Amino acid sequence: MSSGSKAKFPPSADYPDLSKHNNWMAKCITPEIYEKLRDKTTPAGYTLDECIQTGIDNPGHPFIMTVGCVAGDEESYEVFADLLDPIIDKRHNGYAKDAKHTTDLNPENLKGGDNLDPNYVLSSRVRTGRSIRGYSLPPHCSRAERRAVEKITIDGLEALTGEFKGKYYPLNGMTDEEQEQLIADHFLFDKPVSPLLTASGMARDWPDARGIWHNEAKNFLIWVNEEDHTRVISMQKGGNMKEVFTRFCTGLKDFEGAIGKKGYKFMWNEHLGFVLTCPSNLGTGLRAGVHVKLPKLSEDKRFGDILLKLRLQKRGTGGVDTASTDGVFDVSNLDRLGHSEVSLVQQVVDGVELLGQMEKKLEAGESIDDLVPK
Repeated sequence: MSSGSKAKFPPSADYPDLSKHNNWMAKCITPEIYEKLRDKTTPAGYTLDECIQTGIDNPGHPFIMTVGCVAGDEESYEVFADLLDPIIDKRHNGYAKDAKHTTDLNPENLKGGDNLDPNYVLSSRVRTGRSIRGYSLPPHCSRAERRAVEKITIDGLEALTGEFKGKYYPLNGMTDEEQEQLIADHFLFDKPVSPLLTASGMARDWPDARGIWHNEAKNFLIWVNEEDHTRVISMQKGGNMKEVFTRFCTGLKDFEGAIGKKGYKFMWNEHLGFVLTCPSNLGTGLRAGVHVKLPKLSEDKRFGDILLKLRLQKRGTGGVDTASTDGVFDVSNLDRLGHSEVSLVQQVVDGVELLGQMEKKLEAGESIDDLVPK
């Protein structure tokens, strides 16, 4: 809707029908907030209606409480703060508008995590996102901006050496053999089909300026221009989370240093930490997860409550919409904002160790009452 056509109608005539909605945006927006923000735009031209469209088109989700809005640029979080601040507060389990985020990417501060029980832990990974300051985020970027983000990222990654020396595979320029190999490695991401993503506009022009980079060992990956400018992933088989996190921190530092030499920076501020497209990923943007086998414990009626008390979440190994197979779950940290990267990985390490101890006791026919967190 153009600003001219908006001017013909009062904000009340534009207010969305959210009567059947169950997401954080729907719970936080009011006619008063909408009236205050409807006609505001960020310097790049992003509007409130674009910000909340995904939450209007998608009333809710059967497994998780969705956010219901996305940022179109770094300035969205300031221009639409009257709505986004309360959404952030509720999504992140209490986070005041004057709160300061903590960043800690020093893997030496992680205690243990180098030998999670291989009887239960099948693989480990840590991922996050990074956005390049000065460019609109995927829901709002132009084709030129998206291509610029790709070039900045590729130029930076090509400068990496040692264990981070790798190759970039553009989605619209790879060979059939390369595509088959990336599928076999479970690296290839496809065009977003989820309404949660398509309603935001981030799938426009697919696959233009999208791609995947990975190092030669295939244990450090970067997705370019999917949901965020970049999605950074460190992973490997087994339970050495310390090694995975160390590679994650070192690779991120090297990547940031490489683009920094060309004058580019990641979006970051003291309040929100690292700025990403979805408010759920603010702060660290970090999800440290393990595929863990818990067939006995997962049958215990207390399983969900145990995970919540450990500030962990579970999903199927195929993603958020999938169920567990053979008692194997993807277990990861629940929090993102207001906690450092080290503290979140530590939660996963300590929590997964406890889950493994419980599973072991249950296998032996013993009670786990003394291990259940209060």
